[in-house]
Amino acid sequence: MGDRFIYFDHAATTPVRKEVLEEMLPYFSDRFGNASTVYSIGRQSKKAVEEARERVAKALNADIREIFFTGSGTEADNWAIKGVAYANRTKGKHIITTSIEHHAVLHTCQYLEKEGFEVTYLSVDKDGLINIEELKAAIRPDTILITIMFANNEIGTIQPIQEIGRIAKEKGIYFHTDAVQAAGNVKIDVNALNIDLLSLSAHKFYGPKGIGALYIRKGVKITSFMHGGAQERGRRASTENVPAIVGLGKAIEIADSRIDEYNKHLIDLREKAYNEIMNKIPFVRLNGHRHNRLPGNLNFSFEFVEGESLLLMLDMKGICASSGSACTSGSLDPSHVLLAIGLPHEIAHGSLRLTFGEDNTIEDVDYLMSVLPDIVARLRDMSPLYEAYLKNKNK
Repeated sequence: MGDRFIYFDHAATTPVRKEVLEEMLPYFSDRFGNASTVYSIGRQSKKAVEEARERVAKALNADIREIFFTGSGTEADNWAIKGVAYANRTKGKHIITTSIEHHAVLHTCQYLEKEGFEVTYLSVDKDGLINIEELKAAIRPDTILITIMFANNEIGTIQPIQEIGRIAKEKGIYFHTDAVQAAGNVKIDVNALNIDLLSLSAHKFYGPKGIGALYIRKGVKITSFMHGGAQERGRRASTENVPAIVGLGKAIEIADSRIDEYNKHLIDLREKAYNEIMNKIPFVRLNGHRHNRLPGNLNFSFEFVEGESLLLMLDMKGICASSGSACTSGSLDPSHVLLAIGLPHEIAHGSLRLTFGEDNTIEDVDYLMSVLPDIVARLRDMSPLYEAYLKNKNK
C-alpha cells in the first residue's frame, strides 16, 4: 500500500472539507478581528459568527438565539448536564441516562453523583436500544433531566428519540441528547423530536476539531458554563474561535444540503461490507441494531480474535479502523457498550468498528475483503481459545 491508506474511522474524526477550509482561512489572517470589538474587522468577525449560528439553527430547525458555540461536543455535554442540574437542584436531584452513553455524559453524571445528585442508568437490549417502559418506570417526582444519546458512537444504534422527547415533555422534564455522532449524519428537527438540549461537534461532519455547539431551547433553566466575559450572550465566556465557528457553520450547511445522497452512499457501502463479512468469515456477529443504526456504522465481534491485533494487522495493510470509541482506544478494558449489550469479555475484546465516509468507495470495501478474512484466520491460528474450541469440536 505504500503511503496510501483507506480510512474507515469517520466516527472518530473526519477530514476538513476543502470548501470548509477555504471559508475558514481568511479569519486566521486578513479578517482576524475579535468578534467582541466594535471596529470594522471586529464587526466582520461578529457577522461571520452570527451567519454560522444561523446555519446551525437552520440545520436543526431551531431559533438562532438557541444556538451556543462551545469548544467541543464534550464541553456541550458537560454544560447541558451540569448546567441543568445546578439550575434546577431546588426542584429535584434525579437524572436519567443510559449505560451506553459516551464518557462525556457518563463521567459528568458520575461527577454529579458525588455532588449529591442521583442518577438512574437505564439498561439496553442486545441491539443497544433502551426499553421505553423502563424509562417511564424510572421517572420520579424529582426527576429534572433525561439525557440519552441520539446514536451510539460504537455500535451505531439510533434510540427512539421522538418517543423519549414526548415522554419528557408530558412529564415536564428537560430532555438532552448527545447528538455528536448523529448531527450532520442524520436529519434532526429539535421541535418535531421534542429535544430541549442537543450537543454536536464539527469534526464529525467534515468540520474542524475543537469546536462544538449546544442547542438550548428557549426557556430552559440552565446555569452559565464559563465565567469571565459576555460572549455567547453572557452564557459561555471566552473569545470566540471565529475560524472554527465559521468552519462549523459551513460544514453543517453542506452536510444538511447533501444528507440524503450522503446517506444512500454510506448505506450502500455498509450493506456491501456487512454481507461480505457475514458470508466470508465464520464466528462473527454484528453489534447494534441491524437496520436502525447510523448509515455509515458497522461494528462486528470476531470470536477467538484480539481486537488490538486485528487493528494493527489492518494498519499494516493500509486500513484505518477502530475497536470502539477513539476516546477509549488507550484502554485495555473491553468496551462498556459491548458489555452492556450482553457480550462476554473475551468476545467484546475482539471487536472491529468500521465507519464509512464520503470519500470511501466500493473498491475500498473490495480491498478490505481481500485482506480481512486472511487476517482473522491468521489471528485465530495463534489463539489458544480457538485451538481449544477445535479440539472439543473434533472429539
